[in-house]
Amino acid sequence: MSADHPSISRFRDEHERRGGSGEIVILPDSVHTAALAAEALGCEVGAIANSLLFDAGGSPVLILTSGAHRVDTVRTAAAVGVERLKRASPDFVREHTGQVIGGVSPIGHPSPVPTYLDTWLEKYDVVWAAAGHPAAVFSTSYDELLRLTGATPVDVE
Repeated sequence: MSADHPSISRFRDEHERRGGSGEIVILPDSVHTAALAAEALGCEVGAIANSLLFDAGGSPVLILTSGAHRVDTVRTAAAVGVERLKRASPDFVREHTGQVIGGVSPIGHPSPVPTYLDTWLEKYDVVWAAAGHPAAVFSTSYDELLRLTGATPVDVE
C-alpha cells in the first residue's frame, strides 16, 4: 500500500484543505474492522471512529460511531430525523463516498453527506478514523472531527 494511492491522496488534500492536524498512517494490512484497526494502532477499540454509511430511503446518512458500539438503527433513525436507516450496499457506499466499505473517511465525499458523530468518542483524547482506504487511518480528536465534518453529535446506542 502506498501513501500515493489515489483515494488516500484525495483524502489528504481534503484533510489539509479543512485544516486537519492529525497524522495519516498507512498500515501494512487492511484494517476494515475497528478491532483490526485498534490492534494495529495499539489503542482501545472504542477510540476507532467507524464511518458507517446508511441508506435512508435512497439518501445517504453517515454515522461516525465508536468501534465499541453497534448502531441501534431504530433509535438513531429517530434521533437524526429519518424514517429508517438501512445498511448501505457496497455500490451505494461507493456512489456516495467515492470510497470502499472499510475505508470510508469522514470527509472528502463527492457531495456533502449528512453526518452524525457518536458522543461516546468524546471520551478519547485521540480518535482514529479511516483515511479513504482500508489500510489508511488518521488521528484526530472528537472536537476536530466535529469541526472537520460539520457533524451533529448523537447517541447511537
